Amino acid sequence: MFNNGIVQPLWYNGPSPGQFYNFPGYANNGNMKQCHETNNSDSTRSTAMITTGSSVLGIKFDQGVLIAADTLVSYGSLSRFQNIDRIFKINDNIIMGGGGDFADIQSIMRSIDQKMIEDQCYADNIAMRPKALATWMTRVLYNRRSRMNPLFIDVVIGGIDENNEPYLANVDLRGRAFSDYVVSTGFARHLALPLVREKKPADRDFTLEEASELIRQCMEVLYYRDTKNSSQYTVGVCKVKDSTSNQCDVEGPFQVDEKWSFAKMVKGY
Repeated sequence: MFNNGIVQPLWYNGPSPGQFYNFPGYANNGNMKQCHETNNSDSTRSTAMITTGSSVLGIKFDQGVLIAADTLVSYGSLSRFQNIDRIFKINDNIIMGGGGDFADIQSIMRSIDQKMIEDQCYADNIAMRPKALATWMTRVLYNRRSRMNPLFIDVVIGGIDENNEPYLANVDLRGRAFSDYVVSTGFARHLALPLVREKKPADRDFTLEEASELIRQCMEVLYYRDTKNSSQYTVGVCKVKDSTSNQCDVEGPFQVDEKWSFAKMVKGY
């Protein structure tokens, strides 16, 4: 390698022979730094979630998708913020629900909003679709995970694709994604998914009325069984309006129909 006519050493800008690269997070002797061993050149990494949202549940029906989440954002075990929407309308084709660290959800929403502004500036009559957003999210979250600075979020993305077909997917903090007729985050994976799969007709998709009733039942179960859920929730609805346009809205908040009377003659607890 030449630099101004001067031959550089073989190991130019690298470790000495027999030594290791000085990766971020490692001291010069190759040992991992301890948390308290910091200096002015160290960067700050997210190591834990602070204010968190719990479960998000998405269900696909014959003409669109429903995504529901409660409005509670917890600070540890404290029910700190009790009226926070975690369902977002991205555009007329996409809705998204976010679980995990709410600060990271706000961060990714700022990036998504900027992408929506860029799309509008192109003025090419091409709007982002849910599958494109889910794919972009996998790249962003995997990139952050690979740099050891992940966004602690678990999102449900739904909407109407370019063929006017419903699309529903889940993307987690490591950039892993999958699509199904029902997806969820948090405790809803254990409490709500079995309820939805049990009611799935074998030969057809859910109707809007059936999906809405399942959302109501699942949010009631989550409120009773998950300590980080509240009785208030919002629902995002994205459905085909006609052959050329779609309709996406966030509805609510709705209230769980609570029943706290004494359940006599109930067995099995």
